Amino acid sequence: MTAHRTGTREEWLEARVKLLEAEKELTRRGDELARWRQELPWVPIDKEYRFETDEGTASLADLFRGRSQLLIYHFMFGPDYQAGCPSCSAIADGFDGFAVHLANHDVTLCAVSRAPLAKLREYKKRMGWSFPWASSFGSDFNHDFGVAHTEEEWRSGHITYNYRDQDFRPPADVENPWPSEMAPVGTDWPTYMREGPGVSAFALQDGVVHHTYSAYARGLDGLWGMYQWLDRAPRGRNESEGTFWFRRHDEYENQDGVYRGF
Repeated sequence: MTAHRTGTREEWLEARVKLLEAEKELTRRGDELARWRQELPWVPIDKEYRFETDEGTASLADLFRGRSQLLIYHFMFGPDYQAGCPSCSAIADGFDGFAVHLANHDVTLCAVSRAPLAKLREYKKRMGWSFPWASSFGSDFNHDFGVAHTEEEWRSGHITYNYRDQDFRPPADVENPWPSEMAPVGTDWPTYMREGPGVSAFALQDGVVHHTYSAYARGLDGLWGMYQWLDRAPRGRNESEGTFWFRRHDEYENQDGVYRGF
């Protein structure tokens, strides 16, 4: 138990009102940024992408499912993965519940991954999710939108992710960079890190698909439903740098004490 300053109800109320002003400013700034996102120029997509879905082969326009707006979550699940990324899985736990609300507001939310459709179906069934999930296996889609990188790019140490050049290779003296408390995806570190998380937005107008927005890395913070709750808990996120305290939702210890890995 950590020590924390205590006070009277009056002291708490005074501090809370000061915090409220800062929260209101953050809300106003968030509204401003949302308008800024929506004012970005729309870029027509002139490349043909093909996906495999539960309904069969689909184009990017087909993923809209008859609506005019499409949000794609770039879910880290590469062809060689044996399970989906734990971080992406935690995010998907959140949006699985509200995808139906977006669908009734002219917005389709769909996940896209490079793993074959059979793997996605199996994992989706295991997790109990219902959102649409398309496979881009064999397509350039993930690479073109900055969330998949070739082995050559990885080895060069120059990967473009989140709009800047990055090197995701572990230090030469680190044999296994996997955090011991993180359930891996059944592959090695380079294969895992050649995928990246992200979200992309598209608009369909007059039969033309337009790319309108993409975000990566900490730009996805707002999509982590559990973190929005933890930020309001007494100890906040309460995590150490470089650790992964969370698991896939079926891997936590149950009442019988059994730990279920992938």
